[in-house]
Amino acid sequence: MSGTQNLTLVQAVRDGLATEMALDDDVIALGQDIGKNGGVFRATQGLQEEFGEQRVVDTPLAESGIIGSAVGLATGGMKPVPEIQFSGFMYPGFDQIVSHMARYRTRSRSRFTLPMVLRAPYGGGIRAPEHHSDSKEAFYAHEAGLKVVVPSTPYDTKGLLISAIRDPDPVIFLEPKLIYRAFREDVPEEDYEVPLGEAAVRREGSDVSVFTYGAMTRPTLEAAENLAEEGIDAEVVDLRTVSPMDREAIVESFKKTGRGVVVHEAPKSGGLAGEITALLQEEALVYQEAPIKRVTGFDVPVPLYAMEDYYLPNAARVEDGIREAVEF
Repeated sequence: MSGTQNLTLVQAVRDGLATEMALDDDVIALGQDIGKNGGVFRATQGLQEEFGEQRVVDTPLAESGIIGSAVGLATGGMKPVPEIQFSGFMYPGFDQIVSHMARYRTRSRSRFTLPMVLRAPYGGGIRAPEHHSDSKEAFYAHEAGLKVVVPSTPYDTKGLLISAIRDPDPVIFLEPKLIYRAFREDVPEEDYEVPLGEAAVRREGSDVSVFTYGAMTRPTLEAAENLAEEGIDAEVVDLRTVSPMDREAIVESFKKTGRGVVVHEAPKSGGLAGEITALLQEEALVYQEAPIKRVTGFDVPVPLYAMEDYYLPNAARVEDGIREAVEF
């Protein structure tokens, strides 16, 4: 019987990759500095030594080339897992993502699929320069044909990554780097899957439903525990996959509580909080007891360095949003 390892989130990424590469010779990794250097965050450390230069490929600094090469490999029957060093660097490859990754099944009328996983560290909070802290998951969730995953725990990270690699269609896998090494969790050594498109209720509650994902799950849970001392019982739902979104779980939680708050670090305008709010208006309006609150980043570029602390939602801001929903 397999045991467990106490891993950080970034170590769980590496473990998920190594697990699938050992099980399936068609799985290959490619990206700038992922081989000898193990990637900018060491998510692929040691994989080139273990699997060789033909399966862990150092590429030039050319995002469109990295993603386009992966598209070609996937059309040829491989299962590539390209890495872009930061999600804010994905834009030079945006045409490859929306014109080819997302459309291959439709273009071929489902005769072919595109089994590839595009990985990128994502989000703010680490005092990085411009273009290093973007949270633009809505770009990709808006594009039909792409699945978009944002994990929040090491256990889920490994299981979701394995599911993504095994999925016949392309997946954008956004790894919240703020919590890459923030905490550890027991993760099975064996292979396992966490299904794509299924949310997880991280905390049961009866007064208000709080929907979140990625790095914002931790301050949301902290806020819920703090408010419990005030007699407010918040349910916290971690989406895990933002496309496809677990609409049933969102609606069922809201029907139970009648109040809702959505927390994400992306800008408010055009963010996924608006999509969740619209879903609840369409599917559960008669259960609604108060306006749905959005606790998000602001409609500005992510500010540099210490100013990020004012941009990112924290437990205090989440608490304020929950109180407003409950006290309406």
